Amino acid sequence: MSGTLIGTIGLLALFVLLVLRMPVAMAMLVVGFVGTVAMNGLNAAFATLSGETFEFSTFYALLVVPLFILMGNLAGVSGMSRDLYGAAYAWFGHWRGGLASATIAGCAGFAAMSGSSIAAAVTMGRVALPEMKRFGYDDALATGSVAAGGTLGILIPPSVGMVVYAILTEQSIGKLFIAGVFPGLLLTALFLIAIATMTRLWPHLGPAGSKTGLGEKLASLRRASTMVGIVVVTIGGIYVGAFTPIEAAGVGAFLVLIVALVRRTLTVEQLKFVVLQTLRTTATVFMILIGAHVFNPFMALTEVPANLVSFLTGLAVGDLGILLIILATYTLLGTFLEGFAMLVLTLPVVYPLILEMGLSPIWFGVVCVIVLEMGLISPPVGINVFVVKSIAPDVPMGAIFRGIMPFWLAMIICLGILVAVPEIALYLPNTMFD
Repeated sequence: MSGTLIGTIGLLALFVLLVLRMPVAMAMLVVGFVGTVAMNGLNAAFATLSGETFEFSTFYALLVVPLFILMGNLAGVSGMSRDLYGAAYAWFGHWRGGLASATIAGCAGFAAMSGSSIAAAVTMGRVALPEMKRFGYDDALATGSVAAGGTLGILIPPSVGMVVYAILTEQSIGKLFIAGVFPGLLLTALFLIAIATMTRLWPHLGPAGSKTGLGEKLASLRRASTMVGIVVVTIGGIYVGAFTPIEAAGVGAFLVLIVALVRRTLTVEQLKFVVLQTLRTTATVFMILIGAHVFNPFMALTEVPANLVSFLTGLAVGDLGILLIILATYTLLGTFLEGFAMLVLTLPVVYPLILEMGLSPIWFGVVCVIVLEMGLISPPVGINVFVVKSIAPDVPMGAIFRGIMPFWLAMIICLGILVAVPEIALYLPNTMFD
């Protein structure tokens, strides 16, 4: 049996296991191990499994994952997320659709501390959805803004998605973090424009909230300044070269812990919850990376990725045509594959193509993460949609999916802008202090 045939069978087996709802990490481990046995024998398969497991369990750079996740979880229980939403509410709430805009702004701010889209959606959804319901917001707009706003958690640094991409492609985590700043702000602005457009055309979707005085607005900014200050210290420290990403994560987690202790908002039960959530998310990321590094060597042995690269480069569509094919494929895969699974399965084929076309791997990392964001709200998988459904069980799933469509289109526009003007993502990384 040829290597290409074995690789094709392995890919089909992987998709079957994913359809059967086997966890992504375990599916890759099983297929990678069995495939390596078929190609190189049992000893080689055990050597790969044990070697990759040990390597990633002791990989220093991955410390950034639990530390930033811990930072975001502590921020959620410390009340900082409520302060951030309160500031956005005070400044935007009296506009049409202002509460939805405040939700997007709050999600963007919380994203700068969490790195997790699910955490952002859950935390801001619990704060924002009751307020929007109280003011008579349309269910689709209210839930759609929470689901879409939550996706900013894996674009605006710190980002777990960026870390996974960096590990898989051996790129700088710090540069990828900084590269996400301007695209994150651009996507946030496009989300706000989408809300303003919808509420201008259909005012009943998002009635104006109550007005607040200047004194209350300034007070809300003071309350939110602690969170903003921590973000400036951590992300700014990476940019100017004062911290490595790991050091920045440690400093940020420590500062948020101090704030939570000073505010006396961290009970023993909450601390237990924070630690368990951090461990669960960290273990998931580690397992996916271990699975990827068992599966990818098997695929390399079969030469399937190399054959696909040769096929794509042979198409008479030019570099832009190949890039559009890649993005269209990612968009399609996002409708039924979990985001990290997409990265692991596609990067062995796509990444060599990006390098061969002379495109920046840092820029492509940002583009990849935006496509992952689209997958988080794309039917039928749409993890963020199911998260929001758990917070708002009375809202039909169809209404939530309807609500995310304007934001999904905003992501398409954002991708188009980044393809046309790559410097939006590359300017800050190119001016970083190494």
